[in-house]
Amino acid sequence: MEKRVYNFSPGPAVMPVAALQEAQRDLLALPGTGISILEISHRSKAFEKIINSAEANLRTLLAIPNNYRVLFLQGGALLQFGMAPMNLLRGTGKSADYIVNGTWSKKAHDEAKTQGAVHVAWDGKPGNFNRVPKQSELSLDPNAAYVYFTSNETIQGVQYTKEPEAGNVPLVCDASSDILSRPVPIEKYGLLFACAQKNVGPAGVTVVIIRDDLVARSPADLPSLLNYKLLAEAKSLLNTPPTFAIYMVKLVTDWLINEIGGLQKMAELNRRKAKLLYDVIDGSGGFYQGHAEPADRSVMNVPFRLANPAHDEPFVKQAADRGLVELKGHRSVGGCRASIYNAMPIEGVQLLADFMREFGQKNK
Repeated sequence: MEKRVYNFSPGPAVMPVAALQEAQRDLLALPGTGISILEISHRSKAFEKIINSAEANLRTLLAIPNNYRVLFLQGGALLQFGMAPMNLLRGTGKSADYIVNGTWSKKAHDEAKTQGAVHVAWDGKPGNFNRVPKQSELSLDPNAAYVYFTSNETIQGVQYTKEPEAGNVPLVCDASSDILSRPVPIEKYGLLFACAQKNVGPAGVTVVIIRDDLVARSPADLPSLLNYKLLAEAKSLLNTPPTFAIYMVKLVTDWLINEIGGLQKMAELNRRKAKLLYDVIDGSGGFYQGHAEPADRSVMNVPFRLANPAHDEPFVKQAADRGLVELKGHRSVGGCRASIYNAMPIEGVQLLADFMREFGQKNK
């Protein structure tokens, strides 16, 4: 069997070994069916049980109130960048407020402009998106259709510690890279969505959590697969959904509940992992330099630069030689990036921290 390495990729990302092992066992034949999970009908009783269990797990972990729908859709976060304004902005005669705190919120803003009037409530570009805004810095319209933000920006490594205050305006959030990493007060949100391939499952499914009154906003003239109302009425089964990916969501959320013990425990573990790396960066005497301001550092994605760019390539190569892979940073920030999502074991982060210290001492 191929030896597993520690995968620090920003996504598709590392998944819990327990979930992968269970999927491996069920790949040939799902117990009680004699059919592979890859072959199972989305209309079958067996799959109905799987999708209902996945939703129940999400409702348990996030304490999702009864007046919210949970949808399992396709198209990733990028499709949601367009679907949210299609359903919540078009035809309202209003504008939407966008807090642009990184690459992904900027992309969401640009997609929204194709559907209606959009206002930038704050733009972090002058600081190369190295922080999130203070509430006092936000220019918000009390009559906006919604306020949009990205809770964790994977490229710049900035993360909100609490939600921006939007008053009576619905809050829309792209939580793709930190959903299920910590408890979240869902009742503060009108719509929260996340592509799965960071903390929830494999690429191919997107989780959408939307309040009932916003479901009702969907214009009747939208194509059916872009209409939240029709998708909610069909319970995510308007067409064939990504059955295997939803099955994996069920297994990953089982792991979070049964092995981790819930999101509070997961949050504590994630903070410990992040601290291991930030302590190395802060204690390196400038050899390593973080991107985000300390108060807004992400617990999920740790981008850092080496003071001498000539060290970047040797660092990445030597780390890979030790089984620490996918550490190259995004071109817009440079340097390196360690994505330490839920399923990255603390042992892997400790090995990376030890390697960083060793590499720093050898190359000062």
